[in-house]
Amino acid sequence: MLNIILFGPPGSGKGTQANLLKEKYQLLHISTGDLLREEIANGTKLGLEAKTLMDKGELVPDEVVVGMIQSKLDANKKAKGLILDGFPRTVKQAEALDQLLGELNSPINALVSIVVDEEELKQRLLLRGKESGRPDDQNESIIENRIKEYKNKTTAVATYYENKGKLHEINGVGDVETINKLICSTLDSMSKF
Repeated sequence: MLNIILFGPPGSGKGTQANLLKEKYQLLHISTGDLLREEIANGTKLGLEAKTLMDKGELVPDEVVVGMIQSKLDANKKAKGLILDGFPRTVKQAEALDQLLGELNSPINALVSIVVDEEELKQRLLLRGKESGRPDDQNESIIENRIKEYKNKTTAVATYYENKGKLHEINGVGDVETINKLICSTLDSMSKF
């Protein structure tokens, strides 16, 4: 199985690359935002628990998110692996994920970090904001804060997987196809799956 985490700051192209990789490698794509919305829409126990917390403005606890990931994996046992997008965001989440996948004897093979400089990220997000109408991508100070939050809270996850020899950094500046080829070349060179 090929289990990868697609990692990078807002605007790095994770969503675009996740869709391409999902098709090429026949992976189960798990985006935690989509997963939360799906569980809530389906009225599952975990979804109702998450909705109750979200309605109060509280964060959904790691164990609930990991439970949703486990449910998704249980429902897709024939998948050739998974690609995680937007999770884990903290070392605690990474440890919980590793424990879950360890119990399934299917560990993370790689964390692919898409590296893009801050100025490029800002320009991409502002453009995306114009094209999509997303308000969080139209305000430069909000964008700067999102990038800062990513750097302060999420980059420790990359270090966690680097210490396990699983971090692969990819230059995320260029056209979609070139970046995808770099990622695929990295994944194809791994003999673990």
